[in-house]
Amino acid sequence: MPRRTIRGRAAIVLLFVLAAGCGRNAVRASEKEFLADQVMIFDEDGQEAAADEHVLNNREGSAGGRGARGGGCGCN
Repeated sequence: MPRRTIRGRAAIVLLFVLAAGCGRNAVRASEKEFLADQVMIFDEDGQEAAADEHVLNNREGSAGGRGARGGGCGCN
């Protein structure tokens, strides 16, 4: 076999191994509180964002699709 073929196959195997290892760590319930921290909210002015969303919901006739608040434990 030519070296080019061996290197190509080795690269594909390496890529597969690296891709298989992604996303294997689950977030524990005790760590989810940090994901719902106020620092993680990207809106500069929360009241203005809420008013804009209210106007958009009334204009479009739909609501939701912006995600949910809370830590993911279902307690909110």
